[in-house]
Amino acid sequence: MGQTIQIQTQDGSFSGYLAIPAAGKGPGIVLCQEIFGVNATMRQVADYYAEEGYTVLVPDLFWRIAPGIELTDRGEDFQRALGLYQQFDEDKGVHDVGAALDALRARPECVGQAGVLGFCLGGKLAYLAACRLPGVACAVGYYGVGIERALDEADNIRGRFVLHIAERDGFCPPAAQAQIREALGGRPSIELYVYPGMDHAFARVGGEHFDKASALMAHQRSIAAYRSEMGPHYDFSALWDKHCEHEFATRDVDATMATMVPEPYVNHIPTMTGGVGYRQLKRFYQHHFVHSNPPDTTLIPLSRTIGASQVVDEMLFCFTHTCEIDWMLPGVPPTGRRVEIPLIAIVKFRGDKLYHEHIYWDQASVLVQIGKLDPKGLPVAGVETARKLLDETQPSNTLMARWSESERQ
Repeated sequence: MGQTIQIQTQDGSFSGYLAIPAAGKGPGIVLCQEIFGVNATMRQVADYYAEEGYTVLVPDLFWRIAPGIELTDRGEDFQRALGLYQQFDEDKGVHDVGAALDALRARPECVGQAGVLGFCLGGKLAYLAACRLPGVACAVGYYGVGIERALDEADNIRGRFVLHIAERDGFCPPAAQAQIREALGGRPSIELYVYPGMDHAFARVGGEHFDKASALMAHQRSIAAYRSEMGPHYDFSALWDKHCEHEFATRDVDATMATMVPEPYVNHIPTMTGGVGYRQLKRFYQHHFVHSNPPDTTLIPLSRTIGASQVVDEMLFCFTHTCEIDWMLPGVPPTGRRVEIPLIAIVKFRGDKLYHEHIYWDQASVLVQIGKLDPKGLPVAGVETARKLLDETQPSNTLMARWSESERQ
């Protein structure tokens, strides 16, 4: 996705990796590297944020001591990276981040405001950039090393600053974390997030301490901050509605896929049906979903929550079981029974395209309604779950045998 450009300073020029969003332009982010140089990991992060709609520049901040170096996080490479970190001049590094910001703002692909993002060494630089450089709308640091030694600069922060802290980070031990919380906590423009049980580099994909759940949560918080301060802003509600229209109304698989990123995925949680990647998901849509829903299928929306990067829909999913529904009732012949169930869709976007869908419903309720599960003696219900969702005055606690006992207590 990216290209290499040159960044000019009074001390000389150095390279940077530039990733551009599919729209061709967007707000700018300077991505500050870990101690391993502008390696494949940093380029992947840049591409990731470009998918989110940003023009991202990753400057080679080691250009003064080891230009163009790319290291891994293992073995001798790790030791060499530590050596480079010890030689690194932090003040000159911040100067170079400023030069990268100037170069980014000068490009036609960068529109609107610009911010800074950094990991490890870059996390500290993101903090210092927020303190020292003008016009940084939003800075985000992941497990920055040494921030506690520069807390006296915090009063200079004019934009928004987000810091992700790994609870068990050996490079930012408990005492340092306490200093950071004491100095930065409670400020209206600063957000601190601690990730329990996580170690340094929990967001480095493929790394020894990578934790997907924490990485996803941190990314969502980061995107929320950037969106709030810099944009871009998308109409996720309209995009999701268009996607559903192609799924259930026009039943157009190609149009459905066109609303999604190049490599999306769908996971129907109760039955683990769906697909990962373009080819598998298109196959799923073509042969097992779009053309496999009963003709009277209807979706009744009840609520919608729109966040910085996702939509959460609460709805009723209603149909008559007149055909085999591969994705919901695989292998179950049509029963002719009517089904009405609450259904939750959590839809994540990257930029203006759908990235994934997580779909939840109560499979036991479906099986009760088609006559495949006898609810007698089991804590499950049939169509009553849908009816109570529409009418909260319907009886509660009917499955609790001990409910009557508490009335006398």
